[in-house]
Amino acid sequence: MTGGGRPRTEILPASPAGTARAAALLRAGDIVAFPTETVYGLGADARNGQAVARVFEAKGRPAFNPLIVHVADTGAARRHVVWSDLADRLAAAFWPGPLTLVLPLRENHGISPLVTAGLDTLAVRVPAHPAARALLAGFDGPVAAPSANPSGRISPTDAGHVLAGLDGRVAAVLDDGPCPVGLESTIVGLADTPALLRPGGLPAEAVEQALHQALARPATDDTISAPGQLSSHYAPGASVRLNARTARPGEVLLGFGATDCDLNLSPSGDLHEAAANLFGHLHRLDAMNKPIAVTPIPDHGLGRAINDRLRRAAAPRED
Repeated sequence: MTGGGRPRTEILPASPAGTARAAALLRAGDIVAFPTETVYGLGADARNGQAVARVFEAKGRPAFNPLIVHVADTGAARRHVVWSDLADRLAAAFWPGPLTLVLPLRENHGISPLVTAGLDTLAVRVPAHPAARALLAGFDGPVAAPSANPSGRISPTDAGHVLAGLDGRVAAVLDDGPCPVGLESTIVGLADTPALLRPGGLPAEAVEQALHQALARPATDDTISAPGQLSSHYAPGASVRLNARTARPGEVLLGFGATDCDLNLSPSGDLHEAAANLFGHLHRLDAMNKPIAVTPIPDHGLGRAINDRLRRAAAPRED
């Protein structure tokens, strides 16, 4: 990723050789997109400030928006954060998987301050995707990785989405097909009272059951305490209208359940199927260059995370 013109991004298969190449690029300070069970992440060595800066530059991501650090296992997480009994309970129940924990930084944590955006906490998770786990094992270090897309745009759930937004801006993409969950991880804050900081691919109800207590819902304001909290985010180029029963003239309709529409998240009304299809369907509808209307989605379980992404996609955007 050096020199005069911008080179095209290298496409690597999720094979031992491809994974070894991706790990070598990370060690060299380059940035690499890779699949997780949630979405494709744009990874950099979380200890290398110059590498992390390349992530912000490639995405056009504001520097006040912190990143999630991906690690191989609980032991690796504990090297960077102050662990707790609640963290232990949630990690035992849901790691590896689509759950991110926000915990206080340890002394001598070694993480670049760019990753935390100056906060005294770190968002950390252990992904379940085999390709991500192989990459983390081969790299043998913490990888800071937001979604591998231009900041604020639709998240990528396959390698094609990554290349459509970032080709030539990243060294390589490790291609292992579509992501099975399709929504970013659920983020739970444990630095104080356990709180749901972002709904995601793990229903909040499951977290509350494991904790034997309800999660606090922080008041909505301009304070950023975790990734994915910007009011306008996950957005297609076209405008988005929510809770539509039918499409208006000139619109395309994204449906759920038994409804006549242009694309259906789940004709059977399955929220897991809808979550897996959400970003891919938004990419396809966005390519039609028409405003997007969306039928109502039930607001429970994974439906809460789907609605969170849709509300942010529909929010007014700054120029």
